[in-house]
Amino acid sequence: MSTAHSPLKPPLALIAGPTASGKSDLAVRLAQALHRGGRQATIVNADSAQVYADLAILSARPDDREMGGIRHLLFGAWDGAQACSAADWASAARDVIARLHSEGVVPILCGGTGLYLRTLLDGIAPIPPIDPTIRTAVRALDQPVARAALEQEDPAAAARLAPGDSARTMRALEVIRSTGRTLAHWQQEKRGGIAGAVTLHPLVLLPEREWLYARCDRRFETMLAAGAEAEVATLLARQLDPGLPVMRAIGVPEIAAMLRGEKTREAAAEAGKLATHRYAKRQYTWFRHQPPAAWARVAAAPDDVAEAFPALFATSSANALSAVPQS
Repeated sequence: MSTAHSPLKPPLALIAGPTASGKSDLAVRLAQALHRGGRQATIVNADSAQVYADLAILSARPDDREMGGIRHLLFGAWDGAQACSAADWASAARDVIARLHSEGVVPILCGGTGLYLRTLLDGIAPIPPIDPTIRTAVRALDQPVARAALEQEDPAAAARLAPGDSARTMRALEVIRSTGRTLAHWQQEKRGGIAGAVTLHPLVLLPEREWLYARCDRRFETMLAAGAEAEVATLLARQLDPGLPVMRAIGVPEIAAMLRGEKTREAAAEAGKLATHRYAKRQYTWFRHQPPAAWARVAAAPDDVAEAFPALFATSSANALSAVPQS
């Protein structure tokens, strides 16, 4: 994931970090500041829950007031019946970003889904479709059996993955069995990334963890008060495949259990908070270690967005789009 700056490449701001870290508010303040300086900006969603129309409340999707008069794109753009993969989102984001650049608008990516961002910036491995028979057989294996098989068939992947990481173990195993090549081999041939075509202005929010967890808890209670139960009830009424991402989103299984009478409201709230903590911890670890070291990481959203994104407010950057031939 590049951090290269060039006056000849159009700008792309990126605000990332774990859930509830303050990304959305910062993105709006950045866009508003750019508008006051004479540049148009649009916020582009990079959160895997906020893409679904069905999860306005449980994904903490910004409402009209929170959008602050700024255009927001790719929020609620997918129906829950259709899974939005990283490749699906990256394809849509590429098109949106290209269109915004052609209009002279600064796109501001905002979200905490690292896989989405990595796929957009670095591209995706051209792995052929997995043979359905092989996928079914692999997914039916117990984790210890799958792990042992991976150690034999792709030792490098086994050494790289944690013993209990069942999802990635299954993925690596089905790839080598279906294609005859390792996942690492395919990942060396990534295609479609836009990192080399833009000037990236990234900022990662990594607040103090106890503060973050407390904020997650307050937000989950706010979601419940704002109608999350009704949102999940509506989703359940659609009788969608329980394996779809929208059905596994944080808060949906916990509230669904409450609606079925399997949990009290208090137990569902505690389960939802715990799931949020675990998700935030995974995001925190990913954004602390995976992006390039040159990406700025801060413990709190800055009060002065111009200081946080100085190149976006520089005179030379203001002319960057006009210097780039648009296709």
